[in-house]
Amino acid sequence: MTAVLDHERVSDSGRSVLTVGFRGPTFGIVLVVTLLAFESMAVGTVMPLVAGDLDGLALYAWGFSATLITSLLSTVLAGGWVDRSGPSRPFMIGLGTFVAGLVVAGAATSMWVFVAGRAVQGLGTGVSLVAMYVVIARVYPEELRSRVFAALSAAWVLPSLIGPAVGGVVAEHIGWRWVFLGLIPLVIPPTLLLVPALRGIKPVDTGPGPGKSRYFAAVAVAAGAGVLLYGFDGSRWTMLPAVLVGLASLAFGLPRLLPAGTLRLRRGLPSVILVRGMLSGAFFGAEVFIPLALTRLHHFSATRAGIVLTVGALGWSAASQIQGRSKRPREFYALLGAVLVTAGIVLATVALQLSGWLAAPAWIIGGAGMGFSIGSLSVLLLDLSPEDEQGVNSSALQISDTLGSSLVVGVAGALVTGFGAARIGTGLAVAGAMFAAIAFLGVIAALRLEVRK
Repeated sequence: MTAVLDHERVSDSGRSVLTVGFRGPTFGIVLVVTLLAFESMAVGTVMPLVAGDLDGLALYAWGFSATLITSLLSTVLAGGWVDRSGPSRPFMIGLGTFVAGLVVAGAATSMWVFVAGRAVQGLGTGVSLVAMYVVIARVYPEELRSRVFAALSAAWVLPSLIGPAVGGVVAEHIGWRWVFLGLIPLVIPPTLLLVPALRGIKPVDTGPGPGKSRYFAAVAVAAGAGVLLYGFDGSRWTMLPAVLVGLASLAFGLPRLLPAGTLRLRRGLPSVILVRGMLSGAFFGAEVFIPLALTRLHHFSATRAGIVLTVGALGWSAASQIQGRSKRPREFYALLGAVLVTAGIVLATVALQLSGWLAAPAWIIGGAGMGFSIGSLSVLLLDLSPEDEQGVNSSALQISDTLGSSLVVGVAGALVTGFGAARIGTGLAVAGAMFAAIAFLGVIAALRLEVRK
């Protein structure tokens, strides 16, 4: 890991993310992201096997959406909590909850129990990520933040190289359960590394808490997303009422959780958050269904399907290193990334209808787009946030990420299963067109980012 970080570590002032005072937090944060990245890469690869073993193809998308929806809820609740109490306790509780979710998912005897375990994982992930953003904001000076986010993207390198293959091999030869259970001991090292830094971060006097209205809004958004996805996944008689209730809940909750003007493409911070949601929804939506397309349409094994995800993540990491070293404005890379994500999704959708291996080079382009944009948008968010709003705004960014991903994955799942197993190729093509359209909207939103002088 030192080799991965070394070429990114020195700022113009001579300070480094690996000097005394920063070394422990840097390694701890990178290890946490490595753990989450490995889980993400491995789970995406083995989900077709999980669905087959538990007879749960109808709940395939819920294996991802449940995690995202509960992550959305805990993200909102964590924002004000982290600002008021500091990141230490929320981070530890979040990591412990994530481990509990791994246990439930790994021991599941039915697809519903598995989905419940994934939901618990989401609760822990949401809290941990908000706390980690605040750790970065309060531990590192402004000139090092882009390099920290570049290092976080570099943390995807090892999981990208071995995560899909290891996940596939473990699932095929030992059992998919160990993809979850085997991650539990890996939580200990980053926890030990981060403890000193977490103890040194003092709470900021933020005044009154966010109030009950924000919590009601969080519940409304999470419940609305779940009901909306249930409506899309239900019969034609239950679809319309559930969809209307879900949309009403989102309409009530979202304006209370996101910065004013986010849904109207207002320039500045609102557009930063909206671009993240659109790109995350489009990219991760496509990535969820690539292994399903490869295994069902082209008869790939889980290990070979994982290779396609690997090259996409490597493109992400390489592009992130480029933007982390560059002096160009962050807004430039956010727009460039949005264009490449759109192009990658279009090419991958066409490629999957022809040959499984053709999806690999296409997904390098999509991954590179995410590498250019995600870190840049994270830096923009922190730069535009006052210290006492870093937790709330980081929470809003995660809400945009998780809501975009959960809704897109859920709707795509309904599209794919709606066409039936006999026409799964058609369903996947329609879903791919939807992903591309959402990514293109992300390009339009990226044009609304303000270029700072």
